[in-house]
Amino acid sequence: MKKQSGRQAKRKLYSNNQTKYKIKFKGYITKFKRRSNTVEEILAIEIRPGWKKGTKITFPEKGNEQRGVIPSDLVFIIDEKPHAVFKRDGNDLVVTQKISLAEALTGYTAQITTLDGRSLTIPINSVISPTYEEVVKGEGMPIPKEPTRKGNLRIKFDIKFPTRLTSDQKKGIKLLLTSS
Repeated sequence: MKKQSGRQAKRKLYSNNQTKYKIKFKGYITKFKRRSNTVEEILAIEIRPGWKKGTKITFPEKGNEQRGVIPSDLVFIIDEKPHAVFKRDGNDLVVTQKISLAEALTGYTAQITTLDGRSLTIPINSVISPTYEEVVKGEGMPIPKEPTRKGNLRIKFDIKFPTRLTSDQKKGIKLLLTSS
């Protein structure tokens, strides 16, 4: 069994795509001369929405041939390229937003461009702690066996704390936080 790895961008794994691969394998000519030669063939792989790393696509008897032996199967194994913005966790997509301490305490509106190019505006009015996670239902990766359903988009936060405060700023913050 011959294995090929096909690295795919998350964007391709989000929607239907077709990828073509040119493969070379040893073929065996039996009509006139009994010798092996290299044969080239182009195989098309239909990338289905939501496929995960490790998904196998098998082309029966498309591997190397040997005289008197049935050719082996050719197996492609899906691999995912890292994305600049999103990380994948099962069917969920995870994004980290960098925000200031003021935004974490007073509210923040996340602006996110999805893998299919849509713009999402997500207002967050809760106080955002370092472990807070906002979940947007149905905005993750498609679920392979249920293409009409999707995982979730999980928004995590990297809160930038100030490195220095003056004594007046410290007094003001203490006054604000103890009065509520």
